[in-house]
Amino acid sequence: MTAPELILRDLSPGLLALPWDLPLAEWNPAEVPLRDIAVGPSRHLVRFVETDGRRWALKELPHRIARREFTVLRTMEDDGLPAVRVAGVVYQPEDTAILVTHYLEGSWQYRRLFMRLPPNRPAHRARLFDAMASLLVELHRHGIFWGDCSLANTLFSRDGQTLQAFMVDAETSEIHPSLSDGQRQFDLDILVENVAGGMIDLAERLERPPEIHPQLMAEAFAIPERYNALWDALHAAPTFSFGDRYRVEGKIRELNDLGFAVEEVTLQPKGDAPGELTLQVGVGDRRFHARRLEELTGLEVGEGQATVLLGDLQAHQAWLSRRDGRDHSDSEAAASWMEVCLRPGIERAHRAVGGVGSPVQAYCDLLEVRWILSEREGADVGDARALAALAGRAPTDSAARAAVVEPSTGWFTAPPPE
Repeated sequence: MTAPELILRDLSPGLLALPWDLPLAEWNPAEVPLRDIAVGPSRHLVRFVETDGRRWALKELPHRIARREFTVLRTMEDDGLPAVRVAGVVYQPEDTAILVTHYLEGSWQYRRLFMRLPPNRPAHRARLFDAMASLLVELHRHGIFWGDCSLANTLFSRDGQTLQAFMVDAETSEIHPSLSDGQRQFDLDILVENVAGGMIDLAERLERPPEIHPQLMAEAFAIPERYNALWDALHAAPTFSFGDRYRVEGKIRELNDLGFAVEEVTLQPKGDAPGELTLQVGVGDRRFHARRLEELTGLEVGEGQATVLLGDLQAHQAWLSRRDGRDHSDSEAAASWMEVCLRPGIERAHRAVGGVGSPVQAYCDLLEVRWILSEREGADVGDARALAALAGRAPTDSAARAAVVEPSTGWFTAPPPE
């Protein structure tokens, strides 16, 4: 028998010892540490294994498609783009290959999310669509044409009070130096069609009332607005007079608020308009707040989580200044915040949710719940009330019910007044 060709980026003993000479369908659960994890619809066989304390996703593909997907995912990893990380590929005889990727811990399939989202809460679905639009913008900025952008090919994880979308299927993807407007529009059209079909199909499976279908369709067809707004914010080249150079700072702040670091600013005279300048901004990765938090604390978290945590840190810094009657440096405040707020807060919040999910995300949720309750009360309710709501033990008064906990997603929403 011809031996398979193995290309493994992770040389863990358990992964290397798997029966790569056998078709994936023939792997015996009695001999291989297979794990039963639900997957969405797929054109190819997908199985999961757990070795050396880690989980891996295995997908069986023809050689040509596996080679392309391996290359695209490697490129995305090098560019720091949100996608599953490829661990290797095994080429077996008879034009069969097995692509190996790291299992994305703490992620959700859209089907599981959709099952938990109340039909009358479009704000929840808006987060999902924001994440999809943001993912496609990031791919297109780096010259990657997806070709089959859909909810089924995407995983979601919570990042503060936002969702982060990750590509998990790059079978149809192509890498180009840059994409034309036509290529971007074509990819966006595919996304809208796939999302609309996927949402309607799932709504029917869940026996949601037909009245919700037009709303789901409208939400899907509005995704291009989200995509174009973000794309324009990143690529617009505004013009202004030489005396209005202060507007550069406003543009930089706008991009920073979106989470992007500005790496270069170019001001060029506009040829047909003497005295006017055209602004072009070189934008880096979407980790502006995450980098700032890491500089201050050494913490490595998601961009959305960093935005929430920096707000908490700044509030603590202001409290320190009022208490001591003097300004505190950013480094002083960060050290105090980590000891007084973050470390004990993370421990209490994670315990309140039963140790499920990310400890940092649990603390972000605690801050969100406390804010919602405090807004309803008109005063800070403190951590005790927020922790009770986080754990689902809040009393049944109207103020406590302002924080509705959905354990499956950890999202917190303020219901309409009674």
